Amino acid sequence: MPRLILASTSRYRQELLSRLGLPFEVRAPAVDESAAPGEPPAALASRLAGTKAQSVHVADAVVIGADQVASLDGQRLRKPGAHDVALQQLLACQGKTVVFHTAVTVIDGTSGKHWSHLDRTDVHFATLSPTELDRYLRIEKPYDCAGSFKAEGLGVALFERIVSSDPTALIGLPLIWLSRTLIYAGLDPLAGDGPSPAKH
Repeated sequence: MPRLILASTSRYRQELLSRLGLPFEVRAPAVDESAAPGEPPAALASRLAGTKAQSVHVADAVVIGADQVASLDGQRLRKPGAHDVALQQLLACQGKTVVFHTAVTVIDGTSGKHWSHLDRTDVHFATLSPTELDRYLRIEKPYDCAGSFKAEGLGVALFERIVSSDPTALIGLPLIWLSRTLIYAGLDPLAGDGPSPAKH
């Protein structure tokens, strides 16, 4: 079985990949994540996923690169980093739809083959009061999450509905597509012994 490398330091992606039960290493990609002038969110996510995978290319390993870009009214939503910024993001999202573009690239260093995928998730926000949004942020502190919420946690209380073909994509890694694609690279999740921790 070939080595598997996740080109991401995101703890959310590491937790998701561990669900497949395949042993993997984690490496930090050296990538400038700035958008090119006029670059659409979906194109940015796809380009960065590919660039991240290529940046840690290893000849005898399968490398996974992933990126996610959230957008509101066509404008990119970044990770807030602080409470006040997160609150302003959530206020802007009230009654609107935030689109999450989650891209993945898998590169097989042995064969040279690569596969790419782009998942779209539409998150329809309910309309809540500033007090309710402030309370949510103080409970969950999702300041390292684009969009200022955690869909796998209490963040679900902020929404009217989520439209997606893969619920794991919103967290950062579309496992339905990835689990099928890794089989083509010689890594079958059903042939393993269960969840494995990441190696750094």
